[in-house]
Amino acid sequence: MTAIRAGTLIDGRGGQPTHNAVIVIRGDRIESIGSSVPDGARVIDLSSSTVLPGFIDAHVHLTGRPIGEGDWTNSETRESIADDAIFGVRAARATLDAGFTTVRNVGARGFADVALRNAINGGRVPGPRMLVAGHAIGITGGHCDDTDGFIPQVLGGQLGPLDGVANGDDEVRSAVRLQVKYGADVIKICATGGVLSQGDAVGVQQMTEEEMRTAVDAARMAGRRVAAHAHGTEGIMAASRAGVTSVEHGSFMSEEAARLMVRNGTWQVPTLLAGYSLAGSDSALARLPSFVQPKARAAWAAMQRSIRISVQAGVKIALGTDAGVYPHGLNAKEFELMVTYGGMTPMQSIQAGTMNAATLLGMEHDIGSLEAGKFADLVAVDGDPLANIAVLQHPSFVMKGGEVFVDRQSTVDGRQ
Repeated sequence: MTAIRAGTLIDGRGGQPTHNAVIVIRGDRIESIGSSVPDGARVIDLSSSTVLPGFIDAHVHLTGRPIGEGDWTNSETRESIADDAIFGVRAARATLDAGFTTVRNVGARGFADVALRNAINGGRVPGPRMLVAGHAIGITGGHCDDTDGFIPQVLGGQLGPLDGVANGDDEVRSAVRLQVKYGADVIKICATGGVLSQGDAVGVQQMTEEEMRTAVDAARMAGRRVAAHAHGTEGIMAASRAGVTSVEHGSFMSEEAARLMVRNGTWQVPTLLAGYSLAGSDSALARLPSFVQPKARAAWAAMQRSIRISVQAGVKIALGTDAGVYPHGLNAKEFELMVTYGGMTPMQSIQAGTMNAATLLGMEHDIGSLEAGKFADLVAVDGDPLANIAVLQHPSFVMKGGEVFVDRQSTVDGRQ
């Protein structure tokens, strides 16, 4: 049994912080939260820190080469899926060290994310708890087609449903079932074009609404939720009408689309850090290929307006960053961006990365807040994040499932 003394406790549910709390942990779960240390408990003293639930990033890509690192535009022709999994081991540790104890990995080649999830669950490598999608699903020549921009003979030619490339209801249904068969916890579809893909416009709708509805129905029958990559307004609205659980990005959000999402209960995962990292400065833009630069510039400009539209309309927001578009381990910058550009309060942004994200993932009974019975996922930071949200970018203590992975300041009192 372990007892953690928390100087200030923010529990993830949006209420007022409490002071001088004691979190009692038995095994991998929280047993109780009170004010006294039980007899015989091992004590970890975080009484000079603010303690929060483990952070949750609902949109990452842990496997594969990060954007801007090496020859990333051609990496799929020179690096194998085994390489992707190895990149993922490094990314997983960096993400956990940043305080993110759970992530949703929304797209990977060759089920490398399934291998990484299984290695983490088996205790073979350290990393966050993962929900994984396998291949993202989209149309031939669309944002999720890994062969875009290459000649037909590269990467084995035309990809099919196993690889996430599907056209028409039958192929989409098959693609969903194949991702589930090989280990996917969640289904990712590409409703519109994207920023980094070659040959498409960032906001143009790609999958038909009927194809999206087929994906949602097939996923629901398998007990899976659907996340829809959607930048443009028409694709956002089609995805919401089709019944997806979340819209990823939502960069060109309109007031009409936001109202529709509120009516349908559709979540948004804004991924502001992706836009900021690609186009937040002239130097960032200069590092991108010429075909990406205008799309990145347009998307980032739109995202800054769209997040305010969504927040003001009351769209449910969960934190997601698109990690892999920027170097892994910087995920907590998203909290600050939601406050700066979205007009969210610090507490609202914290909820987006804790209880809201847990609810989006369907894991609210296990993670997302500090409550008895939930996993002992904790992060401690110096200072007050409600006064300075940026302190969340520098965790001094990280615990996942009762195991300490980062400890830069606590003292251990032994047994009492």
